[in-house]
Amino acid sequence: IKNRDDIVERLTNNRDDLYIMGVPPAELPVETHPFLENPLLVIAPTDHALAKRKKIPLHQLVSERFIAREKGSGTRITADEFFASKKIQLNIKMELSNNEAIKWSVAGGMGLAVLSQHALMLEPMHDKLAVLDVQGFPIHAAWYVVVPTGKKLSVLAQTFFDYIKCEAISLQKELHASKQR
Repeated sequence: IKNRDDIVERLTNNRDDLYIMGVPPAELPVETHPFLENPLLVIAPTDHALAKRKKIPLHQLVSERFIAREKGSGTRITADEFFASKKIQLNIKMELSNNEAIKWSVAGGMGLAVLSQHALMLEPMHDKLAVLDVQGFPIHAAWYVVVPTGKKLSVLAQTFFDYIKCEAISLQKELHASKQR
């Protein structure tokens, strides 16, 4: 587990058999295999004024403080592209490279955040975090297995790749079940 820039460096230098990424590098010769939805959500502390509102207009987020993933992370890239396409500039007050630190900062009232729904599953902080009903969300993203173009996977790497594809089916079911809660 590394930040995206470190993974891209490893990929460039052909250091590993495969990688799991949210935003595969377009500038490198790679094969990408989407295997799991990765919806991005806006979260707030449960006592936040927007927590009980429905269909929150996107522009209302402009006046809020945000805690963001570090520049270069897949979540940050996807969120930044989404907001830029809507001509919305967020008020980012803090950048953190760890989802757990972001969740605790949000729960502590330091700001809102955009995180993967996967980071919220099986969450012991359900009573401290609320998923906001913001127009345009969730942002639809995916997790990818990324392999350098032409790379022949070892038996172990191929077995792991096959396991990921099978396990993604049950993870997808869990993801959809958590949306119903």
